[in-house]
Amino acid sequence: MNVPQDLKYTASHEWVRSEADGTVTVGITDHAQEALGDLVYIELPAVGRVVAAAEACAVVESVKAASDIYAPVAGEVTAVNADLPATPEVVNQDAYAAWLFRLKPADPGAVGALLDAAAYTATIGDA
Repeated sequence: MNVPQDLKYTASHEWVRSEADGTVTVGITDHAQEALGDLVYIELPAVGRVVAAAEACAVVESVKAASDIYAPVAGEVTAVNADLPATPEVVNQDAYAAWLFRLKPADPGAVGALLDAAAYTATIGDA
């Protein structure tokens, strides 16, 4: 299972990368895309939307199921990966390159409270 050491994670299978400009980039983990199977649809949040931590703000659908994507921290959506709705399969090809959206955290320190790679790996087991 691919769990990059330099990212933070949520128990709901989102990955979070801190950016130099203070924003965070959010996507779904390799474990999540593998469990979902072939993605066929992605709905992204609107730029400018303010979200609470753990609020459902995006949706990914596969041939198996639809799954909500949750904001890892509270903040404002500053960007979305506009290419994804037309090419959702790229998430299956590389879940860590195919980011979903970027947030400006309301509390930058909140990112530090997310799971590190070892803790996330422990939550998913040896799946």
